[in-house]
Amino acid sequence: MTDETSAGHWIRRFLMEYAASERNLSANTCASYRDMLVLLLPYVAKRKGVAVDALSVTDLSAELVRSFLVYIEQERECCTATRNQRLASIHALARFIGEHSPQHIEWCTQIRMVPIKKSITVSLTYLEKSEVDSLLAAPDQSSSQGRRDHALLLFLYNSGARASEATSVRIGDIDWHSKSVRITGKGNKQRRCPLWATTLKQLRHLAGQRPAEANLFLNCRGEPLTRYGIHTLVERYITKLRASVPSLHGKQVSPHVIRHTTASHLLQAGVDINTIRAWLGHVSLDTTNIYAETDLATKKRALETLARGSTRRAIGGWSRQPDVMAFLRAL
Repeated sequence: MTDETSAGHWIRRFLMEYAASERNLSANTCASYRDMLVLLLPYVAKRKGVAVDALSVTDLSAELVRSFLVYIEQERECCTATRNQRLASIHALARFIGEHSPQHIEWCTQIRMVPIKKSITVSLTYLEKSEVDSLLAAPDQSSSQGRRDHALLLFLYNSGARASEATSVRIGDIDWHSKSVRITGKGNKQRRCPLWATTLKQLRHLAGQRPAEANLFLNCRGEPLTRYGIHTLVERYITKLRASVPSLHGKQVSPHVIRHTTASHLLQAGVDINTIRAWLGHVSLDTTNIYAETDLATKKRALETLARGSTRRAIGGWSRQPDVMAFLRAL
């Protein structure tokens, strides 16, 4: 007989029934839920003095959740964003249990009242065009590994893809005729991104005669490149460049910084913000707006435009402007 007070029972249902089946969430999201539970359950079991398999749902109290969040921030030295990500996963678990088990509705309410912590918003790091050019020129293209590295860096900059998205690109995802690539992003959402002729040329050499289902980017052992592998590759070339490119000193550059760079350069080139949203695969325009807030060059151009125009307004009240539409158009 199933014990519906058992935490283990609901966790299995949450991961298998809800995350994987009902929501069809991406592998990365499911892994994030799993990682949260791998940390939370032993922590609560130790505090309650019971085995993990003996935990009940109510053992995961709001008080212990708050204590767990303090633990991952202070002892595991996680940042606020990571803390909030773990809490969002706990909220999702509580919501699932509350929706399927009336006896746990009060518990669910208490858990979901644990608030997201406000974090300090920092300016995004991105590379200047000269820094991007130096990075793309860094790999030794006389070797096969150097050619792969150059193609990967060029692809990341061209597409603005996340590291995880680049690892999943297959040769068949590239449309050589329309000069575009199909990218599978968060939540298994797909988007098409245009590719430059230079990028296509490099990717065609990289693909060779391999089948369409093969991963595009491989490591030196012929296995699909991982997110960690891409991070290591970028960091290696940035470390190499610091001596010759002084502006890179103090910049922490990762594959995601290259993504920020793509968005910032598109914005500087005059591409509208909604197109950039679709280019990057953002669900909300609010996410993309951070680039408009960060990009100083665009703000300077706006200031120059304002300086060239007239700031004078006709003196007079609303009653002196009988044509409302003309008034609105003049603003």
